[in-house]
Amino acid sequence: MDFLFPALIVLATVVTMELVAWSSHKYIMHGFGWGWHRDHHEPHDNLLERNDLYALVGAAGSISMFLLGSPMVMGLDAWWPATWIGLGILFYGIIYTLVHDGLVHQRYFTWVPKRGYAKRLVQAHKLHHATIGKEGGVSFGFVFARDPAKLKAELKRQREAGIAVVRESAGA
Repeated sequence: MDFLFPALIVLATVVTMELVAWSSHKYIMHGFGWGWHRDHHEPHDNLLERNDLYALVGAAGSISMFLLGSPMVMGLDAWWPATWIGLGILFYGIIYTLVHDGLVHQRYFTWVPKRGYAKRLVQAHKLHHATIGKEGGVSFGFVFARDPAKLKAELKRQREAGIAVVRESAGA
């Protein structure tokens, strides 16, 4: 039982981080933070992107939680759940790195899934990159992906409404 509650905190944090990532991606990265995110949507041959600075923001959140949960740092004011929250943020960062940077953008390895949820993740994120500029768009999450057919329909609606400029190859 001593392990169950911390494990639930870690799991809840990972799920919450997907919600944080979705809203941050939609409202910050495609909003006032577009300056850091723009190069992620443009072709380049650089090893690193300015967009990678957002990973440092996530790392700072995780480190902050580890510090708040540490009796060595905070003494009697240490808040024990913060350690497990920090671990959940760290796990989400690892999942994000493997799924988004690795699987979808193939920055670390090359594997193109032919079926299943991995294929759905890749398709959903490719549809996210189907727009030109920061306006409009679909699929702002990184781990949970909606049905690509529904995302294509949403892109078509956005294009017809003048909300988004969609690349020709997107088929929306």
